[in-house]
Amino acid sequence: MRVYYQDTDAGGVVFHATYLHFLERARMEWMRARGFDARELASRFKLVFIVRQIQIAYMKPALLDDLLAVSAAVEKLGRAQVTFVQEVRRNGEALMRATVNVACVAADSLKPLPFPEDIRLSLADGAKPAATEIIRAGQPRRHLNRV
Repeated sequence: MRVYYQDTDAGGVVFHATYLHFLERARMEWMRARGFDARELASRFKLVFIVRQIQIAYMKPALLDDLLAVSAAVEKLGRAQVTFVQEVRRNGEALMRATVNVACVAADSLKPLPFPEDIRLSLADGAKPAATEIIRAGQPRRHLNRV
């Protein structure tokens, strides 16, 4: 992801809350690469994902015009929750790390909902060490068949 002026403060440093947008985009691209997009999750499965908890460690600032790599990998999978480990890197150097706990809820009631089996299998596949992916600007997406 390229850092644009709108992502920064007056000093050209990425505003701390902007990282949440970067993390969200990477998680959604991660799901899309597995054959699930937000619209389909809501229409076909009648579910949405909501963020329950985030822990962030900022190590170094990202700056205007930086090209960043944002990763997303499953750390822990529960019945209706998944915890992602995510990093933002510049030229291979970690700038921030986060763990993001996301809950699966019914689209209409926002009550917890167990993951449908195909989504659970896709998430479980993402928990394998080799499945860690980095979403980069301009990188072609890997399209996987649905399970």
